[in-house]
Amino acid sequence: MDSSNSPSTKPLYRGTQIVWYLLGLLEVLLAFRFVLKLLGANPSAGFSSFIYGITYIFTAPFLSVFGMSKVSGSIFEWTTLLAMFVYGVIAYGIIKLFLIGKTVSTLEAAEKLNAQEK
Repeated sequence: MDSSNSPSTKPLYRGTQIVWYLLGLLEVLLAFRFVLKLLGANPSAGFSSFIYGITYIFTAPFLSVFGMSKVSGSIFEWTTLLAMFVYGVIAYGIIKLFLIGKTVSTLEAAEKLNAQEK
């Protein structure tokens, strides 16, 4: 059986697309947060307040890991960079987990196992 014609291929592909899309959206929001803090944006301005509010839940687990570097109103927020890295690693792990469910032929499996032994 050709693994590219497996009934599980399309849902796996869609699943990976969804994970990459969600990661991309989160990374863009976190990048906005990082840049706004770095440039010393007014936290009570509508856009800044929205970005800080929506991204807080994603940065909260990392807030006490590193301190913040402050220079004349600008904040270099290490926690946001850490959050971006961690969520990227998590997304990559989820994608790899999805791909475990991909149907492979016996020949493909044998070739991949042989390649891992080298």
